[in-house]
Amino acid sequence: MRKFSEQGGGELREAYCNCCGRKLNVRNGILEEGCVGIETPFGYFSRRDGQVHRFDLCEDCYDKWTAAFRIPVEIEEKTELL
Repeated sequence: MRKFSEQGGGELREAYCNCCGRKLNVRNGILEEGCVGIETPFGYFSRRDGQVHRFDLCEDCYDKWTAAFRIPVEIEEKTELL
């Protein structure tokens, strides 16, 4: 969960892992650690039609979550980081 200086945007003030609740490191509006941000709109044929869900996971919670997948996460190595 991310909190910004202004509603609907602005500078990032705080970030928390939605799973474990840990406060993530934010300095000068920049998230300074690994975090998975997920936003998914649900549409037709879903029990959540019309809803948009957003959440953030720290790397530890992401690792625990994906370890339970029956089909492993596809991983690609990047050599150039922008």
